[in-house]
Amino acid sequence: MTIRDDAAGIAAAMAELRHDIHREPELGLDLPKTQRKVLAALDGLPLEVTTGRELTSVTAVLRGARPGPAVLLRADMDALPVTEATGLPFAATGGVMHACGHDLHTAMLAGAARLLCGRKDELAGSVIFMFQPGEEGHHGARRMIEEGVLEAAGERPGHAYGLHVVSDRLPAGSFATRPGPMLAATDMFDVTVRGRGGHASVPHRNADPVPAICEMVMALQTMVTRRFDVFDPVVITVGSLHAGTARNVIPDEAAFNATVRSYSEEARTRLEEETVRLVRDIAAGHGLEADASYVRGYPVTVNDAAEAAFAAATVSDMFDAGRAVTMTHPLTGGEDFSYVLEQVPGAFVMLGACPPDADPRTAPSNHSAVAIFDDVVLADGAALYAELALRRLATAAS
Repeated sequence: MTIRDDAAGIAAAMAELRHDIHREPELGLDLPKTQRKVLAALDGLPLEVTTGRELTSVTAVLRGARPGPAVLLRADMDALPVTEATGLPFAATGGVMHACGHDLHTAMLAGAARLLCGRKDELAGSVIFMFQPGEEGHHGARRMIEEGVLEAAGERPGHAYGLHVVSDRLPAGSFATRPGPMLAATDMFDVTVRGRGGHASVPHRNADPVPAICEMVMALQTMVTRRFDVFDPVVITVGSLHAGTARNVIPDEAAFNATVRSYSEEARTRLEEETVRLVRDIAAGHGLEADASYVRGYPVTVNDAAEAAFAAATVSDMFDAGRAVTMTHPLTGGEDFSYVLEQVPGAFVMLGACPPDADPRTAPSNHSAVAIFDDVVLADGAALYAELALRRLATAAS
């Protein structure tokens, strides 16, 4: 039987696990219920299982019958502070939801562990299963690396793979990846302009921060198009801007919060320097002061070119060439699997999970309160996880 056959045989069990996780979503780095469900799913398998010291991670190592290198497979487990409105029979309540599909990732990786344990005698090397909390802004992958996940098998893995479902964009069962930048670096930029408030009728006697902060917002957009290469793009979005309490009062201060996205370390470093300098110079030109804070978030998620090609070829061999999609452009979201790919060559692959009655072009996206992911992709995702590890270890052994 093939890996796909075996995966089809455990599809119902994976769906049950996915629904169980979905009903009780948890946030951040502390996911005790989810951790217990993962441990129960792995119970009885020939795995070396450890849990995190300061976060509720699960690391499992499968050692093959023969020595060899290690391959890492990763799934994230945390949810989002979103009130679910899908109407699904296993929908969550309480203002927390698996709106990004991490429940599917977890179920697929647990399924892949079961599939590979059944082929332990074929393996020349080890497989590290990385079940990670805290992907949604909590740097869980970095924390697991600090706690030793990359050394779990005794030596660092030579290859690493991650899957991520999408509820839109791709038809169910399509896999998409690309060489090089796959997702953006995602940083935060916060600015407070300090002036001197007073009556709106006498602005010359005060120091108005509002015109200055408006100029900053527009100048940042001009900077994006005039200071950065269009072929190494950056995106600055001011999502929050606040000033004042009344129409006839000049406020003492005004503030905005922005996200900053980039696709290369060079552009990211320049952004960190030039955004801060720009807003401070504008403030000084108005006779004001500006407090500017640039905080780095997740790095650029960069696929190794050979590993991306290997993943695409594996999809074509396993399924159908039409189900392997090469992405023309990277995605503008961020992903903390980037921390793993900074240290281990590998690839991040997107998996379409759009329901059959929805159009991927218009379906609700990940993070939506009405995002729905089709269970039908669980078997294919688990099979690809397992096949990537099998083929990589076989290649290293040959």
